Amino acid sequence: MDTVDQMTQSDGHQSRLVRILAFVPRILSSKPHIILLTVLGVYLVALPLLSVHVSAFAELVGGNYTNVTSDLGACIAAGGTIHLIKSHREHRSELAKLQTLVTDLHRRLDEKL
Repeated sequence: MDTVDQMTQSDGHQSRLVRILAFVPRILSSKPHIILLTVLGVYLVALPLLSVHVSAFAELVGGNYTNVTSDLGACIAAGGTIHLIKSHREHRSELAKLQTLVTDLHRRLDEKL
């Protein structure tokens, strides 16, 4: 059972905050967000390395290379988290199906004996 499930089961319904927080990893790991950060990284990191001047205002608004690379790291972590949660849910579903099959098999065997 994941953390969101635990939080929603404790009070019986999903609060607005829980629903909003559940979308944060999806937004962070979305392709448009990663593309935006990559373009920003090229503009703020690669261009200055190629001796192209980037204004101080652009750096102030866009951040510096540390901000951009840490944001990309957060995107990677969020994507990994989403993948793990999805895999965990699929695995739980498969285990539930297997449990149903085993229970049905035991019932049939008991009927034959």
